[in-house]
Amino acid sequence: MTAPKKVVLAYSGGLDTSIILKWLQNEYGCEVVTFTADLGQGEELEPARAKAVMLGIRPENIHIEDVREEFVRDFVFPMFRANALYEGLYLLGTSIARPLIAKRLVEIAAETGADAVAHGATGKGNDQVRFELSALALNPHLRVIAPWREWSLQSRTQLLAYAEANQIPIAKDKRGEAPFSVDANLLHTSSEGKVLENPADEAPDYVYQRTVDPEDAPEKAEMVEITFLGGDAVAINGAAMSPATILTQLNEIGGRHGVGRLDLVENRFVGMKSRGVYETPGGTILLEAHRGIEQITLDAGAGHLKDSVMPRYAELIYNGFWFSPEREMLQALIDRSQEHVSGTVRVKLYKGSARTVARWSDHSLYSEKHVTFEEDAGAYDQKDAAGFIRLNALRLKLIATRNARVGK
Repeated sequence: MTAPKKVVLAYSGGLDTSIILKWLQNEYGCEVVTFTADLGQGEELEPARAKAVMLGIRPENIHIEDVREEFVRDFVFPMFRANALYEGLYLLGTSIARPLIAKRLVEIAAETGADAVAHGATGKGNDQVRFELSALALNPHLRVIAPWREWSLQSRTQLLAYAEANQIPIAKDKRGEAPFSVDANLLHTSSEGKVLENPADEAPDYVYQRTVDPEDAPEKAEMVEITFLGGDAVAINGAAMSPATILTQLNEIGGRHGVGRLDLVENRFVGMKSRGVYETPGGTILLEAHRGIEQITLDAGAGHLKDSVMPRYAELIYNGFWFSPEREMLQALIDRSQEHVSGTVRVKLYKGSARTVARWSDHSLYSEKHVTFEEDAGAYDQKDAAGFIRLNALRLKLIATRNARVGK
């Protein structure tokens, strides 16, 4: 295979992607374009520009972009309309970020005339799959380079030696083995590896970065009101906010109450089980509130149908199929269900829990006069239930009669 002429690299500015940048230059003799995304990971990104320049990247080939609003509006919110949970627990914080990064890599490749894109995901994880399926779905003619599957650097010692040989600065805290690896964005933090590899050992306190220990959270509960319009959050405590601002605020509120911690052994798409520790404070509140507003605005049949497709939808996102036709088909179903999912939910936060305590909406299907135990002025005739029960019981009676006849 011929060497690429120009490669767009997903570049964090950290040691590993700096090594990848230099490796691409050395291995292929190609021009490298860097893309660094602000996804709300909570760190300054401008140092990535200086480091890229130091490694020989021309200023016009350095792309640093704030994509927080796009991330929440076009990826996180559509996913939360589905109440998506992978394996019943995981809010998909890493999974949902990869399609956006891949999308921008492909777009920048088109803008700059690059013939390849590259990422820093290892050959053991899911991210390599998510990056590459997304990139190839958007441009099947692009070459995707995965250095971790191609190079001979197989240990931390070899990586550090390569960095030193190529004059890549190594911070003092990178000399030793990191206790665990972290991926972060506006939706969550994900920690795995090293001290977390044995699922029989409890995760140490220092792993958690966005949430206080629920046992140390305030003794007084806090109420937060979230307003929805068409299935998406649009305001907190009556104040209208942009999508990214809403998630940022909910992260801060949830974090101080210890909301959103998850210790999970999950099934990776590549075939192995993996233990991860996640913090999703804002997302946990958002999921609870969204289900709360659906309780009064979503028809039972529509809601149960949506719940039945949710596991498949979540699995598609986890496995990297965001740009697949089946995900888009399910998204159309989910979005159609949200037409009347508008109103406000009050959530009570206390020592790690987020619990809906009130919800109201002009679009509500809830009819107090139908469910009251008091006089309902003829809204519902209880005698009507008899025929309903007789019809639904008929098949059960026939089965019981047959079983008695044959001696089962």
